[in-house]
Amino acid sequence: MENVLKNPNTGTLKKYGLKDNVVRWNLPGEELQKITVEKGMGVETENGTLAINTGKFTGRSPQDRFLVKDEYTKDKVWWGKINKPLSSDNFDMLYERVTEYLSGKEVYVHDGYVCAHPEYRMDVRTITEYPWSNFFVKNMFLRLNEEELENFEEDWLVICAPGYEEKEPEKYGLRQGNFSILNFSRKIALVGGSAYTGEMKKGIFSALNLILLVERNVLPMHCSANVGEDGDTAIFFGLSGTGKTTLSADPDRKLIGDDEHGWTAENVVFNFEGGCYAKVIDLTEENEPDIFRAIKPGALLENVVFKPGTREVDFSNSSITQNTRVSYPIEHIENIQQPSYAENPKNIFFLTCDAFGVLPPVSKLTPGQAAYHFISGYTAKVAGTEAGITEPVPSFSACFGEPFMPLHPAVYAEMLSKKMKDSNVNVWLINTGWSGGPYGVGSRIKLKYTRAMISEILKGELEKVDYEIHPIFGLNMPKYCHGVPSEILSPINTWLQKGAYIQKSIQLAHSFHLNFEKYANEASESIIEGGPLIDEHHKMQEM
Repeated sequence: MENVLKNPNTGTLKKYGLKDNVVRWNLPGEELQKITVEKGMGVETENGTLAINTGKFTGRSPQDRFLVKDEYTKDKVWWGKINKPLSSDNFDMLYERVTEYLSGKEVYVHDGYVCAHPEYRMDVRTITEYPWSNFFVKNMFLRLNEEELENFEEDWLVICAPGYEEKEPEKYGLRQGNFSILNFSRKIALVGGSAYTGEMKKGIFSALNLILLVERNVLPMHCSANVGEDGDTAIFFGLSGTGKTTLSADPDRKLIGDDEHGWTAENVVFNFEGGCYAKVIDLTEENEPDIFRAIKPGALLENVVFKPGTREVDFSNSSITQNTRVSYPIEHIENIQQPSYAENPKNIFFLTCDAFGVLPPVSKLTPGQAAYHFISGYTAKVAGTEAGITEPVPSFSACFGEPFMPLHPAVYAEMLSKKMKDSNVNVWLINTGWSGGPYGVGSRIKLKYTRAMISEILKGELEKVDYEIHPIFGLNMPKYCHGVPSEILSPINTWLQKGAYIQKSIQLAHSFHLNFEKYANEASESIIEGGPLIDEHHKMQEM
């Protein structure tokens, strides 16, 4: 007999193939935290925040992400290294094995939704093996009131079973025992063998990245967004470590969201989520006050380490992983837009952490350049962030979120270009990385300078200054920006050896060209022309 606790009249789990479960429905965060601690699966920090360890996986496992290839997806998805196919039969068998594994166990159910704009809302039911996995989705998905819970019917189902590891992976088309699978026809995200919470969040994000564009004419974006007092919306794209969360948290502007948004045909930008999932490595209150203060009861810390003999978090300790994280409800940030959507996008920022010290700290992009850099999604990995990396390595992730994009990157880029033109939006490339030389030689561009550049852009001040063109990348670089030393605006000025700068610039430009080759067949001529200038010898002479 299934023992159902706190069931809001929505039936049992038998329709999902789960049997004889103790079911914990829609528990408040405090109760989920208490259960997690009582089960020895987490501890409380000195201020009462729950901290857990995700075990073997401290990040996503992109090689073990699959999309079911069927009538719905076969001609839509850009199949390949990122979007790996799995047959419907293999999915059905794996689903049955996971639900059989979960049957008889205590499980946790959370009912919520994604997409803050009511016209695009998608209801999501999440069934988790662990209480703290449920705590995570309670933070990250948008929350329902009691009346909405009583009449809840999901559009999508997420099942997360970290304790299930497939013993015969090859038999079911898998690489190894863990997996994260999306089935668009059955509308199920299935996670097995990994306790990393981001698999659930990014699974639903990946689903929205196909559904919203193909079915609703909405551009899905891996970005943060905020809105000013005048109703002007700013969008911040950037890969992990580039400052996306930090720079969108502006005391003078309201935060719409920090990671995933949609841009509608009516020029509305809406948050997909109800929370934030921020990196906390080297976190300080001085540099990132909003995130630091959001870490309080109701938040969930992942893979952090305590100072010896205390329950005080040592944010500088990366002994478990560089990818230490916190999830918290967006209400933990004081200055937020409610409900979390706004109109009138005016500025888009592409954030990159260029560890080669080549790209200017700020440059204005043409529509072709914007599409090119959007498809490229460049940043750089620096020494120490991953095993074996001893010097900067270029890192490209199409649309600043390639692992979550089921369609060809050019589809998203063409839609962005059209929206740019239709809404007369400005696009800026912001380098939050190095100046005066590469990592190990130069220095990181000061956060106060980056904030000053963004502030001047949002006030319209960089519309009034003169520009010069970067001779290799063709970027428009302002000659003056209030609050920023003028000599750093053109990066060659900050290098002691100009020849070394030229050599490094050409090296990086070559990396851009090599990366773009796999997209060139689907990209328009204007996008291809937005890349670094090709005649390298001629440009060297100009410099």
